[in-house]
Amino acid sequence: MDSVLYLGLAVIYAVLFLYGCVLLRRDASPGLRYLLLIVTAGLVWDNGVIGIGKYMGEGDLLEGLNVARFWVHALATPLLVLVSFDLIRKAGSPWASRPAAAWGAWLFTAALIVLEVVTETLPLKLQPSMEYGALRYVSSESGGPPLMVILILIPLLTAGIIVWRRKKTPLLFIGTVLMAAGSAIPIPIESSAATNVFELLLLLSLWLTVRKLASARTLSFR
Repeated sequence: MDSVLYLGLAVIYAVLFLYGCVLLRRDASPGLRYLLLIVTAGLVWDNGVIGIGKYMGEGDLLEGLNVARFWVHALATPLLVLVSFDLIRKAGSPWASRPAAAWGAWLFTAALIVLEVVTETLPLKLQPSMEYGALRYVSSESGGPPLMVILILIPLLTAGIIVWRRKKTPLLFIGTVLMAAGSAIPIPIESSAATNVFELLLLLSLWLTVRKLASARTLSFR
């Protein structure tokens, strides 16, 4: 059952990716927030690989696809820091227009990438795992959520609060809180895709926030 759920999530992310491409094309003043396209494409890959796992079966090919899944996660997910920073800037926060703020966002992004690569990706040892009908390769030393995932919630939550306060839209704040709750609280559902659904809600809230802050040309869709 989970294989179908993951494939469904991959399709939804693909639709979100296309939606983001339309927004980018129509936005009169695009910025770093459209790095969200890379994150969204990474989630298409992530969910797609998990979804097709049981149909491919164990082997070097599936393991290689899963290794790429971990690398995509390490390199793409920290870009949410830059997305958050640009949303704060676009919302009109004065401190976000300072060069020091931009440097801080870039350095924090780079630090999170290095942290994830050094602590999680390079020492990665994978083993096959069949869970609720979905076959994937997981870390043999898997603990809780990586530190990088926890730290990335800080700029997302900050952006959610500032955008809500300045632009009267609470979507990103709600999406971030739901994502944090979904990662921290065990969900009594016989599915490993529950956390991925919370990820989808976060990405949906991000794209809707990008849409909200886009230029008039984007909003009119003419």
